[in-house]
Amino acid sequence: MKSIAVIGGGITGVTTAYALAKRGFQVTLFEQHRYAAMETSFANGGQLSASNAEVWNHTSTILKGLKWMLKSDAPLLVNPKPSWHKMSWFAEFIANIPNYRTNTIETTKLAIAARDHLFAWAEAEGIDFDLKRQGILHIYRDKKGFDHAAEVSKMLALGGLPRRAVTPEEMRAIEPALAGTYFGGFYTESDATGDIHKFTVGLAAAAERLGVKCLYGQDVTDLHSDGAQATVTAHDAEGAHTRTFDGLVVCAGVGSRDFAAQLGDRVNVYPVKGYSITVSLPDAASQQAAPTVSLLDDETKLVTSRLGLDRFRVAGTAEFNGANRDIRADRIRPLTEWVNQCFPGINTRQVVPWAGLRPMLPNMMPRVGAGQRANVFYNTGHGHLGWTLSAVTADMVAEQVHQASRLRSPVAAPGMLTA
Repeated sequence: MKSIAVIGGGITGVTTAYALAKRGFQVTLFEQHRYAAMETSFANGGQLSASNAEVWNHTSTILKGLKWMLKSDAPLLVNPKPSWHKMSWFAEFIANIPNYRTNTIETTKLAIAARDHLFAWAEAEGIDFDLKRQGILHIYRDKKGFDHAAEVSKMLALGGLPRRAVTPEEMRAIEPALAGTYFGGFYTESDATGDIHKFTVGLAAAAERLGVKCLYGQDVTDLHSDGAQATVTAHDAEGAHTRTFDGLVVCAGVGSRDFAAQLGDRVNVYPVKGYSITVSLPDAASQQAAPTVSLLDDETKLVTSRLGLDRFRVAGTAEFNGANRDIRADRIRPLTEWVNQCFPGINTRQVVPWAGLRPMLPNMMPRVGAGQRANVFYNTGHGHLGWTLSAVTADMVAEQVHQASRLRSPVAAPGMLTA
């Protein structure tokens, strides 16, 4: 294989195209928008968070979902309207509860490896993405949440990630701007934050310098492979075009499920909507009142990142409501109220809301590797950790494509990512 098509221009597609180009492939990237990173990679929480590697396949998640089902501003909201896709996804989610511990440890290992790749790429290409390496502080208001986090810390440690418990006094020393009363916290000094959109756009430009052909404004409708050649049919302003490649990699986020079906594979991605607000810090008082250390509030399921001098990002919540991209006021309001409570000195008059669809697989692990056809690969389904895991999964799938090209045969049985 020499020519490879990459489907999707978000964080996973762009990192995959870059990793393939570094290995000498002729890469064409297809993206439906006019620019890279305009959907789920546009305004996420900004955390590069190995400390958030805990998968969601836990009995407590199910209980919370049932408890909050009719509460419109709940951190986890499930539309009770049934669909076969949603029902099959939740059935597989429950079936993966026994894998909770194993998958959390494996995700931790991936996240640690990913940041090494990402930092190296950013430095090599001179990408400014508001990187802040001041760690992430998890905050807890009660003993129950703190005790659960202590158990999670043991799993993170088995994956190679140290984090330490901190007292309320130590929390205030780590982030003096944080208001409120807390039972305690956990601090991961090695974690970081940054602007995913700025990074993805910068890496897309770097990929083009390496020879990647980025085709924007391309509505991909059909993918086909006979195992030796692959075709991509896309519509643009000039009409429909079909191009032929030696292989392809599907990095299409929530669109990956339909594309996989065309290629004879099952990738049960479900769109889980998350919300964010970007708070403008227009004056010195707001800039002083905003935190510089990233936070994760487990009770409200909100994360934060400081993006440069004058922006503060708050993101989170999970909404199972199909491919619905509506920005609901009742879902945005709790984010702004959280800022007012935890950082009362911030002026919240200038707040930009956003919503994106996380591509989640039922076992909370990304699909990375070969499909049924010898020249078809996947790098998708990263859920709430797409930004955190993207660089390592891109490198992994690029290496698998490289090995398949050398051997001219399938490199692995189709399946989920394993260690």
